[in-house]
Amino acid sequence: MTAFTPLTLPNGATLPNRFAKAAMEENMADADHAPSDALIRLYRTWAEGEVGLLITGNVMIDPRAMTGPGGVVLESDRHADRFRAWSQAARSHGAQVWMQLNHPGRQMPAALKQDTIAPSEVAMDLGGFSKQFVPPRAMTEADIAEVKARFVKASVLAEATGFNGVQVHAAHGYLLSQFLSPLTNQRVDRWGGSLENRARLLVEVVKEVRAAVSRQFAVSVKLNSADFQRGGFSPDDAKQVVTWLNALGVDLIELSGGSYEAPAMHGQARDGRTLAREAYFLEFAKDIATVARVPVMVTGGIRRLPVAEQVLASGIDVVGMATALAIDPSLPKAWREGPEHAPMLRAITWQNKVLASVGYMAMVKHQLRRLSLGRRPRPDVPPALALIEQQIDTLFQTRRYRKWVKGLTA
Repeated sequence: MTAFTPLTLPNGATLPNRFAKAAMEENMADADHAPSDALIRLYRTWAEGEVGLLITGNVMIDPRAMTGPGGVVLESDRHADRFRAWSQAARSHGAQVWMQLNHPGRQMPAALKQDTIAPSEVAMDLGGFSKQFVPPRAMTEADIAEVKARFVKASVLAEATGFNGVQVHAAHGYLLSQFLSPLTNQRVDRWGGSLENRARLLVEVVKEVRAAVSRQFAVSVKLNSADFQRGGFSPDDAKQVVTWLNALGVDLIELSGGSYEAPAMHGQARDGRTLAREAYFLEFAKDIATVARVPVMVTGGIRRLPVAEQVLASGIDVVGMATALAIDPSLPKAWREGPEHAPMLRAITWQNKVLASVGYMAMVKHQLRRLSLGRRPRPDVPPALALIEQQIDTLFQTRRYRKWVKGLTA
């Protein structure tokens, strides 16, 4: 078995190879927060690069709950034609395309001026950056029921508009991940306390999504292998959650790690000078995968074919890549011709971990914008320049978002 060996999923669908484009937050919605022409062009570019599975950047299930002001929102069939164009572009060269569905919970920028909800009233702790997030209010039973219903509705709409599956985002400190962590879930009702209670929302979302879509439609979950915070969601917790997911008709589990407070998913941003290793969640994933009865995907820093092959040889089924495919969208095709290619961003040497993580994301988004315009990536972009560019773009998108969301309730 090699990285180019097809993989048949539990639902009967086949991935043409073991490479997956993991989700990245593109923030390329149009003025209606539907897929823009630029976003559609970006996914056609990835499709041409022969990756086997394309997982979209997070699509928001609620227009009032955004990870950023330029996110795509799916809550009705109003812009179904734009979503069909997106899925068709992504599937144009034989790849599967899955829509990642997400709710940010407390990780929503304060500048968006929306009601912020979370399992408990636990504010973000980002030092001097904490004020960029509003302390959340604890969710009511009605809030929880609405979130479940929105995940289900978005999944049904994704299938109706040509996507091959969905990925329920329960990692990186977003809402479902907040429920899983005892640091952010301090509830004393049936949604908090024991791991079984903390995992209840994720389990019920997956059950209800699986029941609402066809069996041929893939249902996957993105889960933290760990939060990388003392007292948070642990690898042992992850193993137990995976055992519960085994019985729910899930087609793939992606393992990642970290949150805004502990951005382990941006490993290179923490120490770009000395981080020689890749696949930095692999050791956790290998242990967690021992209890999985469904295919497992690992994402985090992979940029060389020998490392991808090592991941697969360790018992992992799919290799997820994000930054590497932002730098070289044709990486799988390039590896067929010569395995020595290893795309890499310019290193960030900033000491502040939060600022380094934000700078890293800005550098990645710089590549995505260039690809969406039909230009070549620029991996050596200075992080400060990318960050300034991103801040200007965010200011524009924030103003546009406020006007748009106000119009929804007018």
